[in-house]
Order: sequence, then structure tokens, then C-alpha cells
Amino acid sequence: MIKINVITSNNNWFNYLKKPNDYLDRKIVKLNLKEKKFKRNKIFCTLLLSGNKEIKSLNKKFRKKSKATDILSFPFQTKKELKKKLKLKEEIYLGDIIINLNKIKSKNVKKNFKLQFDNLWIHGLVHLFGYDHKSDNDFKIMRRIEKKYLNFVNA
Repeated sequence: MIKINVITSNNNWFNYLKKPNDYLDRKIVKLNLKEKKFKRNKIFCTLLLSGNKEIKSLNKKFRKKSKATDILSFPFQTKKELKKKLKLKEEIYLGDIIINLNKIKSKNVKKNFKLQFDNLWIHGLVHLFGYDHKSDNDFKIMRRIEKKYLNFVNA
């Protein structure tokens, strides 16, 4: 079972998601029901809802890139390590995801804000599971998982 702890550091998020915790909880319930491999463990992560300034600072500190981005993911373990933990441990902390409100808004997706948000947090979650998109093949694998999860949460 996955649980996402939501922290909102930028109050402008409430203009788009009145209750971010409740919104994510509803989505996660659907994901947990559909994805059988999450049944055995309690899997946690943190989602920070931020703005340009905070995400730019984190991007500079951890990735040495002095620019704002739409999302950052900080996995606590590699895919291989996570696979072992899923077999041995009941509770697992995956890591942290940070999403930048300003980047979603700048994509001119006001009508589809929630869909864009869902795409981003799912993208971050898949990164926390150890996937990346450094090669074309990795990108295809990651994208396939993201689409599957997006279909689960929007069913």
C-alpha cells in the first residue's frame, strides 16, 4: 500500500487543489486497488508542493542546475535495493518528490491542471521506484508504467 505525505509550501496551490491531501488520497486509493504488487508492503513518500524559488534552490543544491524545473525526485535507494527491501521489509520509505506550481501554470493547462499534476506526481513516483529515462529504452519502459498508473488513478 502506498501512502503519500503532502506538504504544501506555496499557498497558491490551494487555488488549484482545495485539499491537496484529500485529492492525492483519492488517487492513491485507486492505485493501491489496481496495482497488486503494493499489497504486501507499506510504502511511503513525501510530496512537496512548491513554487519557483524553492525548487530552483533545491535543483541548484542537489543537481547543480541553477534553474527552476517542473519536478524533482529524490529516491532513497536504487531499483535493485528497493527490490530487496520489498521482499524483506514491511515498511519502506521511497523518497521525496517536489512539484513546482509555476511550471504547471506556465504550460497553459488551466483546464487540464489536475491531469498535468497527476502526470507529474506519477512521473516522480516512478522515479522513486528506481526508473529513469536516460536512454530511449528506459524512457519507453518508464512511460509505459506512467501510463498504466495514470489510467489506474483516472479510472
